[in-house]
Amino acid sequence: MENLEEFKKLGLSDKTIEALKAKGFEEPTEIQRLCIPLLLEENTEVIGQAQTGTGKTAAFALPIIETLDGGSKVPEALILCPTRELAIQVSEEIISLKGDKKIEVAPVYGGASMENQLRRLRKGVDVVVGTPGRVLDHIKRGTLKLDALKFAVLDEADEMLDMGFIEDIEEILKATPESKRMLMFSATMPKQVLSIAENFMHDYKLVRTEIKDISSRNTHQIYFEVRESDKLEALTRIIDREVSFYGVIFCRTKVQCEEIANKLISRGYDAQALHGDLSQREREVILKRMKEKRLSILVATDVASRGLDIQELTHVINYSIPEDPEIYIHRVGRTGRAGHEGTAITFITPRETRRFNFIKKATSSEIEKERVPEPDEVIQAKRRKILLDLKEKVAIEPKEDYMAIAYSILGKEKDPLKAFAAIIESIYKDELDKSQYKKITPVRDEKAERNKGKFDKVKPASVDEEGLTRLFIARGRRDGFTKRSLANTLIEQVGVRDEDLMDIEVMEDFSFVNAPFAVAEKILKYFSRSKGRPVVTRAHEEEPSKKKRSISERARRGKKGRDREEDQPYGRDVRLDGSPKPRINDKRKNKREKSKKRRR
Repeated sequence: MENLEEFKKLGLSDKTIEALKAKGFEEPTEIQRLCIPLLLEENTEVIGQAQTGTGKTAAFALPIIETLDGGSKVPEALILCPTRELAIQVSEEIISLKGDKKIEVAPVYGGASMENQLRRLRKGVDVVVGTPGRVLDHIKRGTLKLDALKFAVLDEADEMLDMGFIEDIEEILKATPESKRMLMFSATMPKQVLSIAENFMHDYKLVRTEIKDISSRNTHQIYFEVRESDKLEALTRIIDREVSFYGVIFCRTKVQCEEIANKLISRGYDAQALHGDLSQREREVILKRMKEKRLSILVATDVASRGLDIQELTHVINYSIPEDPEIYIHRVGRTGRAGHEGTAITFITPRETRRFNFIKKATSSEIEKERVPEPDEVIQAKRRKILLDLKEKVAIEPKEDYMAIAYSILGKEKDPLKAFAAIIESIYKDELDKSQYKKITPVRDEKAERNKGKFDKVKPASVDEEGLTRLFIARGRRDGFTKRSLANTLIEQVGVRDEDLMDIEVMEDFSFVNAPFAVAEKILKYFSRSKGRPVVTRAHEEEPSKKKRSISERARRGKKGRDREEDQPYGRDVRLDGSPKPRINDKRKNKREKSKKRRR
């Protein structure tokens, strides 16, 4: 109760303290300690800067709950969130924090039934939590009136701006009364966030918490260096070694996410994929199953990372290395929360060492290197788990009916030990079979290898340590290509899969791409048919190798610039081999000509 006294000192009522106690809160976080007293003051507006996972939701939700009387039937608080998952999470958090106070909360977001949302809004709500697109839609329809609004909150403001919601946010804020109080919470503080503050806030107070490596608190961070082709094997060994595994595995793409989840399911794990291609209903069902611990493994893309609110996760695994330090913090921050301990594991391939070192330095994280457990170690760990499980079971006092069955099986002529072992084997089947684990090829010391052949004659590169082939493509930015459009071109023309194309680099006049050996051969064979100099060849060590842009250059370009380059939609008018891409009219013309020939 002493820790809850700290919440009381912030100015919260006894009813709110009871709600906090029921939720298991122990003590306020730094952002809560700084913001709650300010927000309980009248007419104070606040911009709170704190990293993800530091309790920002409670920092603004608790003062709103304290201030609103409830039962007004018109929205008095509007909270905007960047994603559907976060909108659901925030609305659930407010409902759990309000206790028995009669405050009606309605989440509104795209992908969910509009009819249900309209019915809820007509019934009357005090707090609306939603995504900018759907909130603006309701405002334009006239189904969401904000005339009585007392609070407008932008949660994860930087993320909403990164996602391009700036115009929607401005239009929504123009529909709110001048008398409202506006609050913004953000992990970073870009110029656009401050621009919104200048245009829509009055005398606001900027609250910054100390920047810490939040990922390291109560979280043991380790990494394994493995080849791309050995990641799944390493993953299953790690899961099997643990006494209990309740975690999230982060992948780079939706396709990879689905593939890994399916492979885990086929091996008998309680796993499910979570990514952007699922319907809202499917996503909600999966998250519900995970929260109820009917699933133990969630394989997710970074889309799920922002809005993920699953308590007591034991593990977070970066199956694919994060693109930048902030994403690493967001991922790893999902475990080791609320006083619980967790483990964060990252898989890196040899060529990702430099990027991983940058992440370590940028996050000031102590990440230990470990080796993938050998099959013998995993089997020993499984034996211990089986023994613990059986000890718990035999400690239960059996019913008479089952005693009679046991006696009939273990008659005097039977060997009790053999009979018991047979029952154990029938339950656990091949759990202790070492052959289920495939060999993992040790990763070479690539630096030593490079130095060893430093003055050797340069030879064409074929297959590297990860089983990948580096391809040189004689097309670049000058030809109108970006990373995304180059990948789309190869997918469209050659018929390869998106997840098979890795480490794409687009230079001014040429590009590079990595692909598994068989896929690379398919690409080479396809483009060998073109006339003249080959467009695609194997990269040589003497040709420009993969180089990262300097940190200063990346800073000048900015995160949004990178996203635009990598996510630019495919729209070239020519193919890689130089032939024009058929236009829609050309296709129709060709069809008409073929039809005429058939009639003749």
